[in-house]
Amino acid sequence: MRRRVRRTIECMIAAAVMLPGSELRGQNARATIAVLPFENSGSYGQDREAFDALEVGLPAILGATLDAHPSVAVVDRGRLDQTLEQQKLAAAHRLDAGSATDIAKAAGARYAVSGSFADFYGKFRINARVVDAQTGQILKVVSNDDPKLQDRAQLAAIVQVVADRIVSAVGLPPYPPDVAARRREVPTEALTEFSRGLMLERRGDRAKAAEAYQRALTSAPDLDEARSGLQRVKAA
Repeated sequence: MRRRVRRTIECMIAAAVMLPGSELRGQNARATIAVLPFENSGSYGQDREAFDALEVGLPAILGATLDAHPSVAVVDRGRLDQTLEQQKLAAAHRLDAGSATDIAKAAGARYAVSGSFADFYGKFRINARVVDAQTGQILKVVSNDDPKLQDRAQLAAIVQVVADRIVSAVGLPPYPPDVAARRREVPTEALTEFSRGLMLERRGDRAKAAEAYQRALTSAPDLDEARSGLQRVKAA
């Protein structure tokens, strides 16, 4: 009898080990995602600083959007920056699947998201690669490919669609209705100024970063990311 019970337990453990990631996540685990830097693949129509800022800000905005999903844990930005420094990739814009895999593993993430954006005089497109850090394979490339959702003025909605597709690519269910109902309609101006503030903060210009964060909050008073940034640079 004991031998049979022991054999049953061993079979259950073996079955659990072989479960695909999506099934394991359904059992109270969370999908840990590292959102890596995005590359400006060719943008026109705004000043260069705005595009430089989005290279920094878009991953932060996308990360915050993904983190709202109850089954997602996004790697902390400070921890990720430290990992990029250790991997000698802090200044890299283009990251292949191999580099993304190495970074995700070093940061303790199961998945990596990297990609690019292009703003052609207001026509905005994001392409994000979802990489499984366990296999090094690109699971999917997701984008806002609907022509009706490519206006720069729709940036918050564009980011949300990309986040929805990343969630699906890693095998998770959609955002719960209560979370979806709380989605913010943030003006593009606020997201751009938040990105500018983040870039200036990283450059060490706290005074100008504070001004950018304040402009973001003036445009979107409930943008918590900008409020946190403002508090950081004022406390430094």
